[in-house]
Amino acid sequence: MKITSFAKVFGAAILASSLFISCAGKSSQSVGKEILVVSFGTSYNSSRSITIGGIESTIRESYPDWTVRRAFTAQTIIDKLAKRDGIKIDNVKEALDRALADGVKTLIVQPTHLMDGFEYTDLKKELESYKGKFEKLSLSSPLLTSDSDYEAVAKVITEKLAKYDDGKTAICFMGHGTEAESNKAYAKLQTVLNAAGKKNFYVGTVEASPSIDDLIAAAKSNASYKKVVLEPLMVVAGDHANNDMAGDEDDSWKSQFEKAGFEVECILEGLGQIYEIQRLYVQHIEQAIK
Repeated sequence: MKITSFAKVFGAAILASSLFISCAGKSSQSVGKEILVVSFGTSYNSSRSITIGGIESTIRESYPDWTVRRAFTAQTIIDKLAKRDGIKIDNVKEALDRALADGVKTLIVQPTHLMDGFEYTDLKKELESYKGKFEKLSLSSPLLTSDSDYEAVAKVITEKLAKYDDGKTAICFMGHGTEAESNKAYAKLQTVLNAAGKKNFYVGTVEASPSIDDLIAAAKSNASYKKVVLEPLMVVAGDHANNDMAGDEDDSWKSQFEKAGFEVECILEGLGQIYEIQRLYVQHIEQAIK
């Protein structure tokens, strides 16, 4: 088993991080207009820089006359980063209160969530109490919302891994999964992949369905498959990617596919570090502004 990484982009990520820090001092142009990028968050610093940081950097480049700020929804991650690294990141309430204190009039909230699940619903509820406090307040949509979003994401992820699409390799994406109705997004993405003729690409989840057992069964049903490539279908390559997918424990996806007789390659890269995915978030912001 080998793990593919893109360490060569880390230098660019550091630049993106420095750009984020510099945005704290707003120019006269950006006063009154803010884009708040809301993510679940991750304690994996390198992945955070090139995924969440990459999305924020592309948004900032696309909207130079807006302030771009960050908030996380996972308080446990916020607390861990503060204690371990001395990094202070706002939760959503802190970010909204900060925007009010800064005199923001127009606020666009762009979640980096993959779909309209529990996290997105909670964010929507939290914004309800701020209605009327801003002149304009708009919650933008998650990555997978419209049919064109699904088609665009399917195109991006299959082109990215096209070199593995040799008929002898099952290319499997690990999604998080949810008990929410939005879990159907994974099946829809699979349907879009199938319709595009990408028969060697499979979508599974850690905590819902399709499960790892479903993916193993699909791989074993094709006698041509000798190898499995695993990549997270998540914005960041964090705990799930490093442990549940690529870990050495018996219950990791890597270990289970190896036990099933396949050679396994894990790609520890989040969706957020792909420029085309970053641009999709920008398109959603454009729609929210309109």
